[in-house]
Amino acid sequence: MKILFIGGTGLISSSCSKLCVERNYELYLLNRAKSFRAPPSKAKILTADIGDINSVQNVLAGHQFDSVVNWIAFNESDVKRDCMLFKGKTKQYIFISTASAYHKPPIKLPLTEDVPLVNPFWKYSSAKIDCENYLMDKFNKENFPVTICRPSHTYDKTKPALRTGYLPFHRMKNDKKIIIPGDGNTLWTLTHAEDFAKGFIGLIGNPETIGEAYHITSDKTYTWNQIAEILASKSGYELKSIHIPYDFIAQHDKDWGAELYGDKAYDTYFDNSKIKKIVPGFNANIPLESGAEEIAEWYSRQSNQIVDEYLDNIMDKIIHNYENHIKENKQ
Repeated sequence: MKILFIGGTGLISSSCSKLCVERNYELYLLNRAKSFRAPPSKAKILTADIGDINSVQNVLAGHQFDSVVNWIAFNESDVKRDCMLFKGKTKQYIFISTASAYHKPPIKLPLTEDVPLVNPFWKYSSAKIDCENYLMDKFNKENFPVTICRPSHTYDKTKPALRTGYLPFHRMKNDKKIIIPGDGNTLWTLTHAEDFAKGFIGLIGNPETIGEAYHITSDKTYTWNQIAEILASKSGYELKSIHIPYDFIAQHDKDWGAELYGDKAYDTYFDNSKIKKIVPGFNANIPLESGAEEIAEWYSRQSNQIVDEYLDNIMDKIIHNYENHIKENKQ
């Protein structure tokens, strides 16, 4: 198959690019060549900014693809552009949506692909819903060959589950508290990018998936308390956590609050029957314990220890204000 990835060197897409070339697919990556992740040596690189339509049309001139995957489409304007660019040039267009698009709060568990898409809390999710609605309308009215994929919380060695980057390790290293939203007992699903790729590969070029949506996740869940404990243990630090209510966090950090109420504040786990029918034998079998070892090793390197001082200060402020709030209520 001849495949085009728009992006292809990101957190999730890198593992998918690697697996594509291992399957001997003819893989093209269209991006700006600015990622720190190196593309697979056998991938063909097309250097262009997807937002520059003229340059994209020039580098794609004469190409036809079995499948086009856009890993970096976030708004309705992005998919409108793609429909114009790739209509008649591909047998399949895969849109990378998000499992956070499912109705929030959840209306049933485990989540299945037929759950309504409603998320008024998080702009990221609502924008992805707009994209899905536009593309499905194009499929129904014009037979545009779209497949929708909804990753949930997918990680690799560069992305610990705690907020955010090297910061949780910096805080533990310096004997500072880690904020765990709520009581920390909410169930959460984490999926390693290499496991995701094993499911995703079955969507590419598969005519059965046209007009359908699929999530691809692990079947294993952890509480946020367990996630923090595992990351601390694998990094060799003592975990000093503090549980802070969601609304208190949201009052101090609107972006964090939107992410919590739009995704991470609820028990979240999935029924993966649909992807398993397309990819028989698919199973996400990399446990967080193994993934956390990769993460700890990655952030043990000096060059990766970049501290988000702004967010670090916000966390200090949230903790300080919450502890004062608790003291005042006890008096």
